Amino acid sequence: MSLWQERVRALPEESRLCTSGLHPVLARLYASRGIGGAAELRLEASCLSPGEGPQGLRGLAEAAALLATAVQQQRAIMIVGDYDCDGATATALLVEALRLCGARNLAYMVPDRFRWGYGLSSALVDHLPAGTEVLVTVDNGISSTEGIALARERGIQVIVTDHHLPGDSLPDAHAIVNPQQPGCPFPWKSTAGVGVAFYLAAAVRARLLESGAFSAATPPHLGTLWDLVALGTVADVVPMEWNNRILVRQGLERLRRGRGRTGLQVLMELAGLDPATVTAASLAFAIAPRINAAGRLEDMRTGIRLLLETDLEQARSLAEELDALNRQRRDMEEEMGEEAGKLLASAQECAHNFGLCVYQPHWHAGIIGIVAGRLRERHHRPVFVFAPLEDGYLQGSGRSILGLHLRDSLGDVATRYPGLLDRFGGHAMAAGLRLKEEDLPRFHQCWEEVLRERLDVRDLEARVEYDGELADGDLDLVLVRLLESAGPWGNRFPEPLFRGIFRVREHYPLSGGHCRYVLETPGGKRLDGIQFRAAGTVSGTHVEALYVPEINRFRGRERLQLRLQALRGRKEEEHHGRNQ
Repeated sequence: MSLWQERVRALPEESRLCTSGLHPVLARLYASRGIGGAAELRLEASCLSPGEGPQGLRGLAEAAALLATAVQQQRAIMIVGDYDCDGATATALLVEALRLCGARNLAYMVPDRFRWGYGLSSALVDHLPAGTEVLVTVDNGISSTEGIALARERGIQVIVTDHHLPGDSLPDAHAIVNPQQPGCPFPWKSTAGVGVAFYLAAAVRARLLESGAFSAATPPHLGTLWDLVALGTVADVVPMEWNNRILVRQGLERLRRGRGRTGLQVLMELAGLDPATVTAASLAFAIAPRINAAGRLEDMRTGIRLLLETDLEQARSLAEELDALNRQRRDMEEEMGEEAGKLLASAQECAHNFGLCVYQPHWHAGIIGIVAGRLRERHHRPVFVFAPLEDGYLQGSGRSILGLHLRDSLGDVATRYPGLLDRFGGHAMAAGLRLKEEDLPRFHQCWEEVLRERLDVRDLEARVEYDGELADGDLDLVLVRLLESAGPWGNRFPEPLFRGIFRVREHYPLSGGHCRYVLETPGGKRLDGIQFRAAGTVSGTHVEALYVPEINRFRGRERLQLRLQALRGRKEEEHHGRNQ
């Protein structure tokens, strides 16, 4: 069972925010998430950190100059993306931005994860169309040393835009834009791949504007790209720091005003989302998986085509194709998750391991990341799930816990045991690797050795932080509307979560494994509650709950409901305010 802990309150900042006029609950939430003053709550586009200047992105000026020249000269530009939602949105963004800026000789490619693997590989370079003159990577490229060298040998200019951690040396590209590269002063290292691409697009537009390229026409307005930036940023689960919150807020506002691109509007309709109330969470859980399904099971170009499509009927057809793929993905995920659970249950040593590794020869490489995430949630351990590739190799996808930088743990393995990993890369919380099938047991042993040095047993104890309790008077639609407008919430800026003690008046199961409750506060206020993916109802007349207050909108009516994140039984005589 997880340990529930009340989030530490930052009282001086909380008091300062209250003085500025904020609702006391909002002040508490913001202060405990590191907001020191009201200025940090401004999310207008004008508050974005500049891409250029003393605190700008290293390499952006060079990349923008090269790409602006390529646009003006109508050189053959190829954009190489990635097969996840961040990569898809970044690809669509740069394609659309360069078209708006006048590029006509423009194409894009996405690596085939099953044939070419991740990034700008030599195999992908071999498949570039004849005549390619300029190549731009988005959401990849920082580790593609061999592919970039081959492209340069063939006379292609290479611009890398990425946000992944670089290796010991940088590739020999003509320009590199990556906030994670050494010497980059840009303060927001958490920027997603689509965010980096957006900064490049804005810099290219500025160069062309300065050169008079738009003298005979209205300069392109890049505000049409905000929805792509928001979707890719939340999909990649990057930390929701101030700059990322601005990027996401701008995209959400565009969607809420009904000005989102055709493909996203159709996809939201298919997912049952009301654009007027769309949130970062609904993008992450309802839209991103449908885009990702294309890259996981077939070809991410389907997702990119949807993001670029302007014809309504074509967009509907593509959205339905993605929705069908997503249903197929869910079925495969459920089956693989059950098999993985049985493997772990049958291996007694897994109970004592710091890290978990599971593999089956019939598993699908496009699904292993999702399964790794589910296992991480269930066991609160770092996890790698493997699936077969060609020629005796395995692809591994991992998910981590707080306290472990997953990509760095792989770096330790690679340093200590040269040749064990064929390739690897990623972030703190998610990473991927490739190795020979015969080396899997050795990898697990070596990785376990590294984990025991980097982690303590206490790190393996699941902890859930909550934001205190709400009085009955705060449990109303007024506060919930404030909470909705106070976002976007996300990684390291978590959605508000509260604790409460309730009497269970009614409970009944729903289809899909969910459960509906009617709850009553100690003060006598009755509230609806819903628990998704409920393991079963909690016995007894009283429960202790962690919940998110939200608005249930149905047929034009709005009602307060509690989304129950966790429940445990509570004896009636236990004191309401007592922590456990």
